[in-house]
Amino acid sequence: MRLGGDAVLVRQAYRYELDPSVAQRTLLAKHAGTARFAYNFGLVLCRERLEKGEKLPRAMELHRLWNAFKREGAPWWVEVSKCAPQEALRDLERAFGNFWRGRREGRPVGFPRFRKKGVHDAFRLTGSIRVQPRHVVLPRLGKIRTKEPTDKFQGRILSASVVREANRWYVSLTVERERQDPMPVVGPSVGIDLGLMSFAVLSDGTALKSPRALERSLRRLRRLSQAQSRKRKGSQNQRKSALRLARLHRRIRCQRQDFLHKATTELARTKSVIVVEDLNVRGMIRNRHLARHIADAGWAEFRRMLSYKTVWYGSRLVVAPRFFASSKACSACGAKKDDLDLSERVYRCDGCGNVMDRDLNAARNLAALTL
Repeated sequence: MRLGGDAVLVRQAYRYELDPSVAQRTLLAKHAGTARFAYNFGLVLCRERLEKGEKLPRAMELHRLWNAFKREGAPWWVEVSKCAPQEALRDLERAFGNFWRGRREGRPVGFPRFRKKGVHDAFRLTGSIRVQPRHVVLPRLGKIRTKEPTDKFQGRILSASVVREANRWYVSLTVERERQDPMPVVGPSVGIDLGLMSFAVLSDGTALKSPRALERSLRRLRRLSQAQSRKRKGSQNQRKSALRLARLHRRIRCQRQDFLHKATTELARTKSVIVVEDLNVRGMIRNRHLARHIADAGWAEFRRMLSYKTVWYGSRLVVAPRFFASSKACSACGAKKDDLDLSERVYRCDGCGNVMDRDLNAARNLAALTL
């Protein structure tokens, strides 16, 4: 939404790690449990309606049914905010909407599944939410300390999403704020060829090395997974082992996210035009030999971050057509090769004799699209 002058109204999220007390940790877990229970309650009703061939209930109808049920079926509802189950039922309505939309468009979107404790410990709140110096004030939860300073926060708060990752709690505040239209970036245009040997090769010859977060931790991940499978179900040792495994998964995810954020921010701030490929990541990941490496790279997340950061910082993102022959065409003369095996890492042009790295050749072909 564009306002008067050079300002634009955008939605943005601020994420902070919480530092709750023991009592607050218990209350956070109760909110997550209530949201999970309400979501599963609504899913049971929806599946019953589908089995009978009836129309699915909307979130408001599910909330009325929940209000009638909770007084006897969930007497602990008084301990938590009413927003937690209400927003969970809205999530369920959105999940069914995504499922039916995916079927119409031919995209594989899974049917909504039941949420499990320890797998999806999260909830969302609306209403009176405030930010104070190094604290966040949430409905029914009160004032919770954050591990990071909150002095850079600005905007009107719309909602707060709280999630547990391993043994840590995080809050994401969705806000509506004004952003000034940035000055256009004065810098060169660049083509980016994504790969596995290097995460990305730029048309200026720069190579971005992937952190390979999953690959470097794979040996320890396998060891912890095997140890977890051997623990007696429901025992204290199993809970400790599950926590160690969850913390490693969180570490891998944070390493990947940190690399992607730094790379995309640097590109959006210094390059006037960025050209990337329209990769079919969902199809490429079906290759069982490369699936783990492609998933570890995070190509889709890289493009998603570039799409909004280029708007923030004044650069422009161009997406090449999906079947653009960036790898098979010569960046010097334009001649195309009919066959180019994936194992050929050096491009040799039969027309002009150009010899260069395969990824660099593809990146320069992408950069040429800006002309």
